[in-house]
Amino acid sequence: MNSYICKICEYVYDPQKGDEGQGVAPGTAFEDLPEKWICPVCGAGKEEFEKN
Repeated sequence: MNSYICKICEYVYDPQKGDEGQGVAPGTAFEDLPEKWICPVCGAGKEEFEKN
């Protein structure tokens, strides 16, 4: 699984870690994140991320 980086704040979504703060379990691919998922640092939408 690939990690993705926020083009605004450079937060890296690591699928091996998930995003516990938003209820995303470890092992969740970026493509499988809920559509309403946002960057936990700056609040950007998924469209602001690119493959890292």
